[in-house]
Amino acid sequence: MNKLKKLIITTTLTLSIFALPTVGGASPYSVQSGDTFWKIAQKYGTTVANLQIANNRSGNQLFVGETVQVPDYVSKADKELMAKLVHAEAKGEPYAGKVAVATVILNRVDHVEFPNSIKEVIYEKSGGHYAFTPVQNGQINGSYTDEDMEAVNEAIAFRGQGSGSIYFYNPKTAKSNWITTRDVTVTIGNHRFAK
Repeated sequence: MNKLKKLIITTTLTLSIFALPTVGGASPYSVQSGDTFWKIAQKYGTTVANLQIANNRSGNQLFVGETVQVPDYVSKADKELMAKLVHAEAKGEPYAGKVAVATVILNRVDHVEFPNSIKEVIYEKSGGHYAFTPVQNGQINGSYTDEDMEAVNEAIAFRGQGSGSIYFYNPKTAKSNWITTRDVTVTIGNHRFAK
């Protein structure tokens, strides 16, 4: 029993150190009838896991009228920018591929080697070229569909979960040999996702 107790305490402390979302900028939210962690996460552009961590919860039960803290807000402008990039990068790809493209953007924001805002990640430039082709060719300035925005919201809601992809490419059109040296995490449609 002591070994189990130590394991639980050690695991809890480790998760607290490495997974605790920033709640300094958290906003209080009063739970309404029909709310779930998923719906609140979608509405406020955060993750289910971060909502649970910020509110010291492990389950999904919510009570009407209780106040929960909502961390890691993503602005409407950032969501729209992500949706435009998803549309331009993953037009014609399966829905899961659109979610994965949006997830790459968020993973880059959270990764030490990339800028730490959505806009800076999307407009990152290196060696005279933008990181994403639609920024380079102007397709980022187009529109997006409801499905693109839904994919962005799903990626935000489950932020930090998944395989940690920070790159994606189409092996048929990729011009860089370097990208093929990265560890492939998943292939969805015409895209390979990698870290």
